[in-house]
Amino acid sequence: MRRMIRGSVLLAGALSLAVVGVAQQAKPKEKPHIGAIDLAVTYTLERAKTTPSSCDCFWLNGGSADGSVTIYRGLGVAANFTGEHASNVAPGVNFGKLSYMAGPRYTYNTSRFTDRFTKKHGTQIFGEWLFGGVHGFDSVFPGATSVTSTANAFSTQAGGGIDVAILRGFSVRALELDYVHTSLPNNGSNSQNDLRLAFGVSYRIGNH
Repeated sequence: MRRMIRGSVLLAGALSLAVVGVAQQAKPKEKPHIGAIDLAVTYTLERAKTTPSSCDCFWLNGGSADGSVTIYRGLGVAANFTGEHASNVAPGVNFGKLSYMAGPRYTYNTSRFTDRFTKKHGTQIFGEWLFGGVHGFDSVFPGATSVTSTANAFSTQAGGGIDVAILRGFSVRALELDYVHTSLPNNGSNSQNDLRLAFGVSYRIGNH
């Protein structure tokens, strides 16, 4: 009886291995999914404060350029460069900054249809988390012994946006909304937490 059970188990195992082997041979090999390259230029509008404890808010105006490469199933990497400036944030004081960041991005394609205008390129929704640096200029930054007109610090940006396809790779960036944190010296917490809006155009090279 035991020999019969043992033989049945061995036979079942052998049949299972054979089925798995045949299925693996029949299953087509998945190729690495290298997706699109997205390039965008946007107008940016950022809500900021002179110090965290004050209500002296102001708007930074500027522009941004970013690019991303999809590596696998919507996952990829992105890089962003933004320049912004505001005048008279305090009496006789201006403020400008240049930020440069990179990090992961996930892009979801809401439609995969093919037509003669979009060529599988539908509305894109993306989210990202970028890290890098910021250069403050044309302002007053407290230092160890004196004030300076420029400063450099850490910067991070988390958010996302929507690109609506119009024709043949071109899209309108209908909205991008980001939380932006910088660590420029401000004679207080040396921390800035801003909200950035962006609108513009993008161009896609390749498809999902």
